[in-house]
Amino acid sequence: MDISLYCAKSNVFFRSFAQIILFFDRMRFEELDLEEELLDGLWAMNFRECTPVQELAIPVLLEGNDLIGCAQTGTGKTAAYLLPILNNLVLDNYAHDAIRAVIMVPTRELAQQIDQQVEGFAYYLPVSSIAVYGGNDGMVWEQQKKSLDMGVDIVIATPGRLLSYIKLGLIDLSQVKYFILDEADRMLDMGFIDDIMLIIKELPAKRQTMLFSATMPPKIRELAKKIMHQPKEIRLAVSKPNENIDQSAYICYEQQKPELVNILFGSMQAGEKVLIFASSKIKVKEVYRILKRLNLSVIEMHSDLEQAEREKVMLSFKTGKINILVATDIVSRGIDIDDIALVINYDVPHDPEDYVHRIGRTARAGEKGRAVTFVSEQDQYKFLQIERFLEKEVSKNTLPQQLGEGPPYQPQKSGRARFINKLKSGSKKATTQGRNKKSGPRKPFRAGDRSKPKQ
Repeated sequence: MDISLYCAKSNVFFRSFAQIILFFDRMRFEELDLEEELLDGLWAMNFRECTPVQELAIPVLLEGNDLIGCAQTGTGKTAAYLLPILNNLVLDNYAHDAIRAVIMVPTRELAQQIDQQVEGFAYYLPVSSIAVYGGNDGMVWEQQKKSLDMGVDIVIATPGRLLSYIKLGLIDLSQVKYFILDEADRMLDMGFIDDIMLIIKELPAKRQTMLFSATMPPKIRELAKKIMHQPKEIRLAVSKPNENIDQSAYICYEQQKPELVNILFGSMQAGEKVLIFASSKIKVKEVYRILKRLNLSVIEMHSDLEQAEREKVMLSFKTGKINILVATDIVSRGIDIDDIALVINYDVPHDPEDYVHRIGRTARAGEKGRAVTFVSEQDQYKFLQIERFLEKEVSKNTLPQQLGEGPPYQPQKSGRARFINKLKSGSKKATTQGRNKKSGPRKPFRAGDRSKPKQ
């Protein structure tokens, strides 16, 4: 009998009593049937225990089943499908100039985010990926064509742009084995269903298909019936932020942000730690340089640093030698410190998943904490989406008098402007942007024996 149970405490839906037992005895990645090279990458990124969606989805996908995952952002769903794909790519015997996995996403931001996660998880694997999306200038066209000609294992793409590549004969999907629709409900809401069906016609009939969606309306069920073969199904929901976190935001211009950090840090008590998140390693480096010029006690952490350098950075921050850490989302899982007093989102995260994860670094171990988000003009609509997910309005702080006035908070207007700009760029430009990262032979792991716990 198909039993559907709901656990109010953890906000997780289960299909059987066995899954409840597994959830409360959280599984470690080493208990899964994953290759050593992949486990080394997870260990280096400080991934130890599976989230519920990973614990339920990864074994199903490793067995080769199609899967429908009803999971909101914040549940770790991206890793739930990336890890089995990467694991199988290591084991598969195939031509290395062939595309083996296609991940469809609704926006360029999500394509970039997933591409970065592939880079992190596959650090010790000879696996390459490329993000393909529209809205770029013509300078990158030859670069993208060259990357695809060289061969890539995983393509992360928006439907319209991938379809353009197919029509121009620049991409061959005849050997794809893994096909993923991420945020499927959002893609259908944006009118991509026809593009998706045209792309599916280019795929082999024999493939493994995965569909992840925050909601499961009838149109998603109908799509699953058309493109999937006897899919398994899991259903989870994301938890809300800790109630002990005092959330607020400043509506400000980009140029006001550095001095705002200086003012906030000046109001902190001696020795309190501040964690600042930025959207990319380039932005992290920029913020670090600005704050350094303000003579603040600051250090940076991003994917350009070797593992030994990251450990040195974390030790300096954990022991209080440095009070401010600027970091990217991709390495934030390594930040396991209980006494962070303030988290600053220097820019608005792409989606609620990142927001919940970022601010969850404070108010740990029963303590209280603060989370402040800097919302610029172009980020207002994204912040409104986060507020809708939280089902509450985040308090807007008044800017300090010395900074002058900030922009008006008009998120709906910002959203309309973003949509119009995308339409204009999509009609004028026919290029894509992404990166082909071939890691080559497995790099030596430098973080010590994974079987031995760190002291």
